[in-house]
Amino acid sequence: MEPELGPEAAARCLHWLALLLLGLSALSCSLSSPASPPPSLVPRVRTSYHLGRTFLGLDKCNACIGTSICKKFFKEEIRFDNSLASHLELPSDYLPSCPANYSDDSKTWRPVEILRLISRYQNDVSDRRICASVSAPKTCSIERVLRKTERFQKWLQAKRLTPDLVQGLSSPLLRCPSQRLLDRVVRRYAEVADAGSIFMDHFTDRDKLRLLYTLAVNTHPILLQIFPGAEGWPLPKYLGSCGRLLVSTSTRPLQEFYGAPPDRAADLAYQLLGVLESLRSNDLNYFFYFTHVDAGMFGIFNNGHLFIRDASALGVIDKQEGSQITTRTRENQDIFSCLVSGCQAQPPSCDTIPEKHTLVLVCQQLLPQLLQGRFPSPVQEEIDSAVAHCGESSRPDPEVFQAASQLKDILRPLRTCNPTFAYRYPDCKYNDRY
Repeated sequence: MEPELGPEAAARCLHWLALLLLGLSALSCSLSSPASPPPSLVPRVRTSYHLGRTFLGLDKCNACIGTSICKKFFKEEIRFDNSLASHLELPSDYLPSCPANYSDDSKTWRPVEILRLISRYQNDVSDRRICASVSAPKTCSIERVLRKTERFQKWLQAKRLTPDLVQGLSSPLLRCPSQRLLDRVVRRYAEVADAGSIFMDHFTDRDKLRLLYTLAVNTHPILLQIFPGAEGWPLPKYLGSCGRLLVSTSTRPLQEFYGAPPDRAADLAYQLLGVLESLRSNDLNYFFYFTHVDAGMFGIFNNGHLFIRDASALGVIDKQEGSQITTRTRENQDIFSCLVSGCQAQPPSCDTIPEKHTLVLVCQQLLPQLLQGRFPSPVQEEIDSAVAHCGESSRPDPEVFQAASQLKDILRPLRTCNPTFAYRYPDCKYNDRY
């Protein structure tokens, strides 16, 4: 199914799309409706708009994340509902994401999500801080200012991404990075040619600036690249980015399934617990944790498979190599430390994060919304008890894990085996594992 937008939602999506696709002094973009038949046979409603010097610098697309997806906007290989063409009277509120359709060949289309890496408020604050850091007037060249920073000058001289180069950045991913993790970031960074080396010799100056800016603002697209779903990680496919926009495989947020039928609720809760297990224990010996959780961070594909929809709050601790703990003291803070968060914020040490951390948060905040009142007695009482126990932060780690294991045992037989759960059907007819 192709996603559709109402007029108001479409207008909001067009507004932030227009604001974020900057990088040219005059930008022309044509948006047209998704099509099932060949696009050439479908009448198009086309609207073109031009953007000049309207948004704190002309080089934002260069200073932000990569540009591999930008040409697909210009070539109309990413399409929106044609109600976008109706008017440009834009409301004051904005959408964090927007459904669209994506094509590699202009013939076969699939639904995708276009997400903003930061909110409009964070976007405005970030740019004002960049300009203010050099006592610039209201507008300035974002790229020129960032290029002159001491941190970026160190990046220009660096052959390898090392922990000292990301010291003081606010992302949970970089709270205590190991060299093994940073090498993985460079080796799998998809926005450069000839990816695969742990050294940055093949990075241009602009490539380095894009990577640094993304690490400072939102590491969600980086996590999608270094831990891809194709290798079994619970993350959607990274398709590309342009400016402060990210394009990835479409999912429906978990909160849309609150009130789902019992078999669907049991299946999603079972999958969610399985995802948390993989974050805690995996072959690469990384421990992943969320600094906070909400239902919008998890999404479901059309085949019923649950994935992490928003990894921006996901931290990584290297249990194999050990991690270098970074601090955000005044000595290592700069404009990159404060682009989307307060410069005074001091996150807790990685040494203080227990392995039960994310599981407790999910049992406290998500599973009750998904499972309460969905099942007959006495099964419901057993579920409620297990959820309550795994949500008690005062319990030792083994007791929390045991409660989660008991909950999975309760939920497993409550899941049904039918085409609704295409991600495990028909395998579930022949193997109890599914």
